[in-house]
Amino acid sequence: MEFLNGVNALTLVFASLLIFAIAYRFYGIFMANRVLRLNSANATPAVSLADGRDYVATDRNVLFGHHFAAIAAAGPLVGPVLAAQFGYLPGALWILIGCVLGGGVHDMVVLFASVRHKGQSLATIASREIGRTTGAIAGVAVLFILILTLAGLSLACIGAMHEAPWSLFTVIATMPIAVIMGLIMRYRAGSVTLASILGGALLIAAIIGGHGLMEHEAIASLFHWNVETISIAIAVYGFLASVLPVWLLLVPRDYLSTYLKIGTILLLAVGIVFVHPVLEMPALTEFAAGGGPVIGGPVLPFIFIVIACGAISGFHAIIATGTTPKMLGNERDILFVGYGAMLVEGFVALMALIAACTLMPGDYFAINTPTAAYDAFLAAHPDLHQVDLPYFVEKIGVELQGRTGGAVSLAVGMAHIFNRIPFMDEVIAYWYNFAVMFEAVFILTAIDAGTRVGRFFLQEMLGGVIPRFRDTNWAPGGIIAGLLFTFAWGYLVYTGNVSSIWPLFGISNQLLAACGLIVCTTMLIRLNRGKYALCSAIPGVFMAVITFWAGYAQVMDIYLPNGQYLLASLAVLAMVLMLIVFIGAFRKWYRLLGMPADKTDAYGETVKELVG
Repeated sequence: MEFLNGVNALTLVFASLLIFAIAYRFYGIFMANRVLRLNSANATPAVSLADGRDYVATDRNVLFGHHFAAIAAAGPLVGPVLAAQFGYLPGALWILIGCVLGGGVHDMVVLFASVRHKGQSLATIASREIGRTTGAIAGVAVLFILILTLAGLSLACIGAMHEAPWSLFTVIATMPIAVIMGLIMRYRAGSVTLASILGGALLIAAIIGGHGLMEHEAIASLFHWNVETISIAIAVYGFLASVLPVWLLLVPRDYLSTYLKIGTILLLAVGIVFVHPVLEMPALTEFAAGGGPVIGGPVLPFIFIVIACGAISGFHAIIATGTTPKMLGNERDILFVGYGAMLVEGFVALMALIAACTLMPGDYFAINTPTAAYDAFLAAHPDLHQVDLPYFVEKIGVELQGRTGGAVSLAVGMAHIFNRIPFMDEVIAYWYNFAVMFEAVFILTAIDAGTRVGRFFLQEMLGGVIPRFRDTNWAPGGIIAGLLFTFAWGYLVYTGNVSSIWPLFGISNQLLAACGLIVCTTMLIRLNRGKYALCSAIPGVFMAVITFWAGYAQVMDIYLPNGQYLLASLAVLAMVLMLIVFIGAFRKWYRLLGMPADKTDAYGETVKELVG
């Protein structure tokens, strides 16, 4: 394994771009043509159910921006950074393989299933494809996971914007800019290019001007918000994004944020081309066997749950059955929006991994090891002493040691690469603060879309008791569901209670990914796709097995020995709920495989069974 140490980061960048391009050209098109049989002649819900509020046919490029911004939250940034503890090789392999064969397939089949089911949620799809009981259990599990996810993402966003006035100002500025873009695109035909140019120019002005404004103490003090204020502001924004017309705030803001996200990642790639940094982290570290200060478990199976959104993520199923299918104007665009956005996110995850691994290992572990445990860690591993970190602390003006969670080490890694570009050595503090702001924008775009999807989902559930809630055009229903759902995760954020159950996110998220693949495989079998259904069945079953393994290890080796009985109970509950869903799906597979394909559905396809 020594021959893999000291690899130039540029090699990994080019290899990933080549793999992703080949995957889109061949496997993505294979999924579109052979497995899903996408047909542009089929009317999508955005067209057949158009209401000008939620069901709105949207330009494919704008929709790509919204979908990518919504799915690419903290996961592809923080997960790979934390996984760097094992060395760069496990994370790089899982991102490349998982993204191509797992994540991209997951996003395509789930989006396809929701489009064919009129934009309904994963729970509704499970209810129709498998059975009402299974659908109800899936609904409870999805709601549980979504609340945890949004609360955890919000805390990560707060951590990025707290005491960072420049970042906060820029994030706030994206909201009125987005409204302006939304109004232009809505009421001026063929104005996507105009709105894009205007929005991009205003965003650059906000970024540059924001830094200048923050040099004035009186203005900067206006944006020194405490944690409680930011918590309330994020919840208010999430609620507004969930009830306002989708074209007014959510979609244009996500589209605008995509400029910043992709632009920053491309800038980082260009920086790597100029700097040619070496991956200082070895291919495999001694902590691959377990016992590391960042992740307590071994590389197998924990690599599969630590890196979630960059390889495969259940949160994507929430977006792909929430906002995106209600705005897809052409069924063929499922390839571009679903598979394409996942590949871009995989590249983001790989860039985050590279940024972390270009740091000296001692600096990486100093940032990500809790302060109370650092002295003991250094005594046991004297070779992992700090190298460049004191320099970073001096130049940035912020204490960096013991800043666990991955976000700070990512920002330092990005600043470290940018700083080595010629004539940039004196502006490392600017790069660091820009990276923090970049992370906050990344996360917030998942919070707004996730809240809107949660509102849809809660309306569906309430509609089972009060039918009027199923009417998405009934404004009071949307407002009530939006308030209830926002309060559920907003309360956890405000009280901080979610910090104690954040470790559950990795397990819950990957169980949801397995659920999306397995439920949608049921639909593919029903549609008589034959052996092509294996494309989603194999990664679905793999993710189920590997996540149950990781969940068992988490409960038995970490939670119970440390007396964390609440965490253990919640983890077991999530696994039991999903196990019931999986058993229901497998029984339905067995029954469908024995049925003849002798029926014709509304799309003119020969299928095994018709569903309502």
